[in-house]
Amino acid sequence: MWLIMAIGSAVFAALTSILAKIGIQGVNSNLATAIRTVVVVVMSWGMVFLTGAQKGIGQISQRSWLFLILSGLATGASWLCYYKALQLGEASKVVPIDKMSVVITLVLAFVFLHEQFTAKSLIGAILLTAGTLVMVL
Repeated sequence: MWLIMAIGSAVFAALTSILAKIGIQGVNSNLATAIRTVVVVVMSWGMVFLTGAQKGIGQISQRSWLFLILSGLATGASWLCYYKALQLGEASKVVPIDKMSVVITLVLAFVFLHEQFTAKSLIGAILLTAGTLVMVL
């Protein structure tokens, strides 16, 4: 099931980039990010109530709250940067650079989460980086 969801994530992320590039024309990038965020908030809370997950709010630890809030701040910063970059640059160049987050995530997961960084991970990171450079240069 995780693979199906990951593929769905990739497809919807691709659609996000194309739809955003079209929609952001003539719109302030911060305003566009705010509009997108409202839609995501409504959709997310809709899923929470649709699945009955709101009952778990009281059971969230302070540590989880802290890291979820920090994650939200990072997401907001990412989206603000992404939309401005998308407004100023070509989607075919902005998106590959944005996806360098995969390589950065591998490094951060190794450093902070103590996840394995294997030869396979290293080769993949090198190939992703090389591919990104080929696409944007």
